[in-house]
Amino acid sequence: MNQVMLVGRICENPEVVTTDGGQQKSIVTISINRPFKNSDGIYESDLIRCVLWNNIAKNTCEYCRVGDVVGIKGRLQTSNYEDEEKNKQFIMEVIAEKVTFLSSKECHSQNKKSQEKDER
Repeated sequence: MNQVMLVGRICENPEVVTTDGGQQKSIVTISINRPFKNSDGIYESDLIRCVLWNNIAKNTCEYCRVGDVVGIKGRLQTSNYEDEEKNKQFIMEVIAEKVTFLSSKECHSQNKKSQEKDER
């Protein structure tokens, strides 16, 4: 079974491109914090490349921005290409089957401002 579930923050504003075949595609990188500190006492993050297609790509680009938390359910896929020196390079990426919008950085900052007003 090839199934992946991730929760992380979007690293760059997503953009949709249309392929030569007419499909919409977006590549989103999400940052996922590791649950432990390294030897320097710092939490490290993993950056995971995720490929979104058609409606998933369009909706994610419309509603999500840098810093938003998303849940992604999908599958791992490996592809390869030749670099400039004709060496074979491999890429592993997540092909998204579902994206759940968990929290918006903008919404969080608005809620925080609202709470600060209530405390006054």
